Amino acid sequence: MGSKHKLTYAYYPGCSLHASAKEYDISTRSVCKALRIGLAEVPDWFCCGATPAHNVDELLSLSLCAKNLSMAEEVEGDLAVACAACFSRLKTTQHHLEHNDIQRKQVEKAIAAPAPVGKKVKHLLEILARDLGLNKLEEAVTRPLTGLRVACYYGCLLTRPPGVPELDDCEDPRIMEDVLSALGAEPVQWSHRLECCGANFTLSRPGVVLQLSNAILASARAAGADCIMVACPLCHGNLDIRQQEIEEGYQTRYGMPVFYITQMVGLALGIPTPRLGLESMMVNPMPLLQEKHLI
Repeated sequence: MGSKHKLTYAYYPGCSLHASAKEYDISTRSVCKALRIGLAEVPDWFCCGATPAHNVDELLSLSLCAKNLSMAEEVEGDLAVACAACFSRLKTTQHHLEHNDIQRKQVEKAIAAPAPVGKKVKHLLEILARDLGLNKLEEAVTRPLTGLRVACYYGCLLTRPPGVPELDDCEDPRIMEDVLSALGAEPVQWSHRLECCGANFTLSRPGVVLQLSNAILASARAAGADCIMVACPLCHGNLDIRQQEIEEGYQTRYGMPVFYITQMVGLALGIPTPRLGLESMMVNPMPLLQEKHLI
């Protein structure tokens, strides 16, 4: 693969992308293939612990990520991650291993291997915006997303806490908007792009999730957005899957499609919609895309 692709990465899909967010994985692979970005899936990867594990057993959480990082070192290239939760946990683990000698020794004992801190962990946004570059991304666009007004939703995990993800400015990131602009779409200015959607409270505290997610949808609508773009399966689940429940609970109507970043990139690259998993979206995006003459 390295001989065919200038950009080659180890790829950690994570649990969600093989289950509830399968369309994120499908569109990621389609986009990377179209852009000649090589992805080699980490063999025998397993759950990173996501958002719950570190609240139950921090050593277990760190060890889960460390073992995955250790296995990723056997694959060529930096480690590409699509899920914001996986990205956050892997980066957080490396941060702990680099700055806490006690935890590093505990983890090394648990995984029976040296602390895996050498391989860079990169979110797909970073790969598209910086490794590939915005100019090359723009050059690859065959169907600009002209006229599409998009609310870029970062959520909690992509840029915070400060000094850990290091994806962009933790309080005023622009990387999503930069990628979106390269696709020809119009990012809107809105108030809730860094607010929490409720994440994993979707099962234990659904009322909290409905309240927070409703505020996000309301903010996007007030800003004139046609749709929302996310990079996190948890955020997508709360804003897309629960949108009808939110509308019923708050007696309103949004009908706002929620796209993964790779689905939007794929549309702009002219990739056929079946290879982007658009049929898996609960809020049907086809009427909007037809109205904007994008399909």
